[in-house]
Amino acid sequence: MGKVNDKYEAVIGLEVHAQLMTKTKIFASEPSSFGATPNTQVSAITLALPGTLPKLNRTVVEMAAMMGLACHSKINEVNYFERKNYFYPDLPKGFQTSQDKSPICVGGYIEVETEEGKRELALTRIHLEEDAGKNNHELDANYSLVDLNRAGTPLIEIVTEPVLRNSDEAYALVTEIRRLVRYLEICDGNMEEGSLRCDANISIRLKGEQTLGTKVEVKNMNSIRNVKRAIDKEIKRQIKAVEKGEVIVQQTRSFDPTDGSSFPLRSKEFAHDYRYFPEPDLPPIVISKERLEEIKSLMPHLPYELQKQFVETFGLSDYDAKVLTDEKDIALYFLEVTKTTANYKAAANWIMGNVKSYLNEKNIGIAELAIAPERLSELIQLVDNDQLSVKNAKTVFYEMLNKPKDSALVIAEDLNLIQDTDQNELDQWVLAAITSFPDKVSEYKKGKKGLIGFFMGEVMKLSKGKADPKLATKMLSELLQK
Repeated sequence: MGKVNDKYEAVIGLEVHAQLMTKTKIFASEPSSFGATPNTQVSAITLALPGTLPKLNRTVVEMAAMMGLACHSKINEVNYFERKNYFYPDLPKGFQTSQDKSPICVGGYIEVETEEGKRELALTRIHLEEDAGKNNHELDANYSLVDLNRAGTPLIEIVTEPVLRNSDEAYALVTEIRRLVRYLEICDGNMEEGSLRCDANISIRLKGEQTLGTKVEVKNMNSIRNVKRAIDKEIKRQIKAVEKGEVIVQQTRSFDPTDGSSFPLRSKEFAHDYRYFPEPDLPPIVISKERLEEIKSLMPHLPYELQKQFVETFGLSDYDAKVLTDEKDIALYFLEVTKTTANYKAAANWIMGNVKSYLNEKNIGIAELAIAPERLSELIQLVDNDQLSVKNAKTVFYEMLNKPKDSALVIAEDLNLIQDTDQNELDQWVLAAITSFPDKVSEYKKGKKGLIGFFMGEVMKLSKGKADPKLATKMLSELLQK
């Protein structure tokens, strides 16, 4: 949608929940895996049965702190949990253990880029909490069914300031959050399975106004594309309502991805309705400076750091660097290739082209690619040494997929594709191409210089692709000038 319109502007804040990839839940030892039989992964502790006490999963704290560091947030040295009280069928305890006044991460920003340029979108906080269960309203005609497997799964909630102005920024932000959590390996980022979820708070106001309008929260957006669609639809709905003289009601709405519509779920609760109070069964979380340094040492390469390195160290364009760092495994594969070749641009082109095309075709990750990074470097070297044409290099590439232990040179020799630089043979092929087409030679000399490509094609036919294109082109040009 881009710009809202000439009269109004949108004010948008996002709340993004990321399900942390721990083996067990945040306060209990039962598994936290997707797809299990309903209600088979819930314990007495998660149900808060009498006599049970929660115990915090240490890994959860590390993962949340990592995300905060990746987002330039301040990590609170002392933070604690609170009970967020509300009643809903999928909340077995009658409250959610969350963080309100003292979140683990405060402030920070995430940089995004849209067609309008780069922006640093400010964060309010990143806090820890447990997930609720899941209600299913479709399996039974008369009843809603409750699956509590997800209850107690650890979450981080990334909350932005109301600084987004359009759906493009929201799309870019959720994309970047997904990229960050995947790089950190703290969440798989799968919105379809609910491990990454986004709620959008949307309001409109006349351009130039400072007062915020009445916000509406939109939920149930199961893909990044639907985040964008839902925001666009809600902005249009609010503008249409205001233009009719209607009052925007603060409420929570659900987005229907099938037709792009939304419908009200409930009037929006105010924060004090939750009656937060400190969780009496959990001590404060204390993150010492020494512990924070340990967590920093566990941090992997971050995408924006690699992007900068690819531009400044390897001389790639911003576009190439962005494409290569979209997925962590591909970025790391590129780094491995650069250890054995200095032709960084060629390495980038191979990975963005033939490699990614093959991975997409087979629906596999680069970890399953049969060609090791050093083998790809060998192929690049053959082209750089004029031993192999670019066209024939692609043939060798696909053969390498079937023979991962053989070097690129061995495969090229087996296929008889190594370019011939023998002067006598080149002379014969070039002369044969010229003498066979005297009329074309005449046209070339009269100014049709584009015919050089025709003669090169003939040379390649005669040589069965083995002629060195650079040498052959030079020889043709020299002879055709006589």
